[in-house]
Amino acid sequence: MKTLVVYYSQSGNAQWMAERIAAALSAETLRLVPKKAYPVKGFGKYFFGGGSAVMKEAPELEPYEADLEKYGRIVFVTPVWAGTVTPPLRTFIQTEDLAGKQFALAACSLGGSAEKTFAALRALLGVTGDVPTLWLVEPKQKQKPENEKAIEEFCRKLSV
Repeated sequence: MKTLVVYYSQSGNAQWMAERIAAALSAETLRLVPKKAYPVKGFGKYFFGGGSAVMKEAPELEPYEADLEKYGRIVFVTPVWAGTVTPPLRTFIQTEDLAGKQFALAACSLGGSAEKTFAALRALLGVTGDVPTLWLVEPKQKQKPENEKAIEEFCRKLSV
């Protein structure tokens, strides 16, 4: 099954994950870029990014090319922002026709958990059943064999 890995990354952790997942699945990637960038440092990073996530904003995205008809599965990769989905992923999910697709979810964070983010993603996608998930803590900055093994196992589940 042809797979597309759709991701938003601010600090590089989600991009790091997306690239490894795509390589393991021989998939293509689609990076989402909001037209108005979020602050990347300091208080503003958390205030504006987290606030936008909590308010369930759906920012306008830079144009992208993706013929979604070609893909049977989409893997979403997102950082955890205020315990929920990043706004650029929200925009993509709300504006694209994803009917009939299979989904897998991957998230990265500074700590804590990604369960609320996965629940929010499942709700946005209208998925009620089980969806494969992967959560890593700062995988780009804290590269370790356990992260690579977790990605391999996640992709193995998708290849069955």
